[in-house]
Amino acid sequence: MAKGSRSIGGLLLVVALVFAGSMLGSGLASAHSRVVSSNPADGAGVDRSPANVEITFNEPLQPDFAAASVVGPDQHFWHAGDPIVDGKVLRIPLRPLGPAGVYQVNFRVTSADGHPVSGQRTFRLTVASDGTPGAPVAEASGGTPVWPFLVGAGVVLVAAVGAVAWFTRGGAGGRTRRG
Repeated sequence: MAKGSRSIGGLLLVVALVFAGSMLGSGLASAHSRVVSSNPADGAGVDRSPANVEITFNEPLQPDFAAASVVGPDQHFWHAGDPIVDGKVLRIPLRPLGPAGVYQVNFRVTSADGHPVSGQRTFRLTVASDGTPGAPVAEASGGTPVWPFLVGAGVVLVAAVGAVAWFTRGGAGGRTRRG
């Protein structure tokens, strides 16, 4: 096999390995704690205000560091106090609900293995009630920050450029001595 085709083959192998390694991180994250059910169920309709929203996970949660909010269709908070962690269950106390419509449940917990888990669920109140809302929701920050993706792309790019430079110069074993 010619030296040039060996270098190109090696380069393709390195690029493939770098790409696979960058994708592996997202696959490992999914192996941690995850939601298995919620009450009310995600997307369900209810005709009266539940006292709590309960989210059940596949493994126990750390009792500290849990955060949750329930935002109504009027863009006000409808949770009542701090969330409660009981083993695998996150319980979010609710004030009596108000307007009919979709209520969004946002949560962030820490699994027993120390990894943060966040997400959201929704349910629909089908019959309006006379509950008093909490504070209005402040302007949203815009969602998931983009900088982690940019850093990851930069690392992959630097590794690919380094691999190209390495293989086009013949690598450690292919250098010739001039003299």
